Amino acid sequence: MKTVLITGCSSGFGLETARYFLDRNWKVIATMRKPDEALLPRSEYLKVFSLDVTDAESIRQAVDAAGPIDALVNNAGIGLLGVFEATTMAIVREIFETNTFGTMALTQAVLPQFRQRQAGVVVNVTSSVTLMPLPLLSVYTASKAAVTAFTQSLALELGQFNVRMALVEPGRSPTRFAENARPRMQGGIPDAYAGFSETVFASMGPSAGTEPLDVAQAVWRAVTDSASPMRIPAGADAIAMAEAG
Repeated sequence: MKTVLITGCSSGFGLETARYFLDRNWKVIATMRKPDEALLPRSEYLKVFSLDVTDAESIRQAVDAAGPIDALVNNAGIGLLGVFEATTMAIVREIFETNTFGTMALTQAVLPQFRQRQAGVVVNVTSSVTLMPLPLLSVYTASKAAVTAFTQSLALELGQFNVRMALVEPGRSPTRFAENARPRMQGGIPDAYAGFSETVFASMGPSAGTEPLDVAQAVWRAVTDSASPMRIPAGADAIAMAEAG
């Protein structure tokens, strides 16, 4: 029986992905900042660990406790929606600490075991914003685009050890992205950008083209199908953006 470690399992994509792998008889190590076992079905194949991807000691403890794993899914992330001019560099660094450096740090922590076993796969969940530039998302897009470049380059290093890298690129989803992003919109929208921002928000509309299940299925494909492409868009809107690009 194989084992997957998934980050950011408290809601949305991570939670659904953990359920998806459990349903298919994988051992699942579901991690989140504040563990809540009630979020997932009771199973002898499930372990719920505390993990803060921005904390080196937290990463070390989680990886040690997990033991050998076959796949790592870097899903933990935080959102940011707003005007760059009004975004403090402290907020910029916060976004990169989780979305980019956290992904890199956890990947680095599991690579020794993958290299030694000559097997393993790392799936990095990014975003469809890397497929098409969008306004008011410059910092968030940069943090995710950096992960894309990191993944593509690292794949060239790890191929010799039979270790695969993959990217799953979700589209817009009714998850907690906006809720998580709102506290970081310090200063709101500057007056000079008000009209533009209103137009952008109106164009976004209430609809979303990606469900958490779409992402879970894409992650499953990335992990279990060695012939799958490195970049897998998840959700109808992400697929359309990938095809248009």
